[in-house]
Amino acid sequence: MKMLHEDVLKIHIAGGDILNTKQLKWLSYATSFIMLMATLGGTVVTKTDAGLGCGKEWPLCNGTFVPAHTLSSLIEYSHRAVSGAAGMVALAAFIAFMIYRKERRDLRMYATLSLIFVIIQAGMGAFAVVFSQSSAIMALHFGFSLIAFASSVMLALGMRQEDKQQHLAPLPPAAPVTKGLRNWVWFATAYTYIVVYLGAYVSHTNSAGGCSGWPLCNGALIPELSGGVTIAFIHRLGAFLLFIVIGIVGHFAYRHNPYNKEIRSLGVWATVLVLIQILTGGFLVFNLYNPRMYIFASLAHIFVLATLFGVLCYMSVRTWQLSRSAVREERMTKHV
Repeated sequence: MKMLHEDVLKIHIAGGDILNTKQLKWLSYATSFIMLMATLGGTVVTKTDAGLGCGKEWPLCNGTFVPAHTLSSLIEYSHRAVSGAAGMVALAAFIAFMIYRKERRDLRMYATLSLIFVIIQAGMGAFAVVFSQSSAIMALHFGFSLIAFASSVMLALGMRQEDKQQHLAPLPPAAPVTKGLRNWVWFATAYTYIVVYLGAYVSHTNSAGGCSGWPLCNGALIPELSGGVTIAFIHRLGAFLLFIVIGIVGHFAYRHNPYNKEIRSLGVWATVLVLIQILTGGFLVFNLYNPRMYIFASLAHIFVLATLFGVLCYMSVRTWQLSRSAVREERMTKHV
């Protein structure tokens, strides 16, 4: 009888919760994974020119629910199926966190953003199939899918932290951070999104071949700028500046926050990921004319990029929260 009572308590946490912390954590993990698969699937569609593999029809594929057995139609239809699954799991996460985490505004915000942006990017994808869109709009479509994935990553990281805290002794509040670090992180996150957009624009305008060789562009530090060369070179320049910006963030996060392990870890991860991101970009250039390796290189590039953006978004929220605690401490000190 006692064991039965304990089981009921585990199920009905906080006055009637059916999903416990561990189950919510795994739901957030599943959401992130499927969001990632949808993002990578979009990359495969773009790199293989399979966007019209189902013709100019949506949700049907060439007039049927079951696509013809051609490579382009299977790629496009698979991407649609995964995107649909991403929408369903995002909706499930949204409902679950609205019901069972009413006290966690941050987790509810992440779940809401995931749902909103997966719907937006799916709608833009459907619109692009039926009505041809410009490269600028298609690049924005990728940007929205990245925000949806980053939101799901923040949800997963937030639940992971909560689950860890439940199994440990109560910890003291995390050490506050300065407004300066918070502003640097915000700037780095916004600038990363701009570089992401430039990269997607390079892809959708078929300008990747504008710069042959790496790290030089057509054998020059500053090439003759025209057409695709200009687009590709601007993206490379933006990526180089991004490395500097995130390097500064990583330095301040690690060196100036000795008592905040979380912020130090996030700074290190961001720095390592941006370095890997640049290296995968070089690997991508060297395999432009090797179709099989080019797809692999593109997926690796996007995977690292998506992870980096997710880490920076989460770091943006955490530095905002911890900088507010620093302000509160300062006010309390003045009143004493």
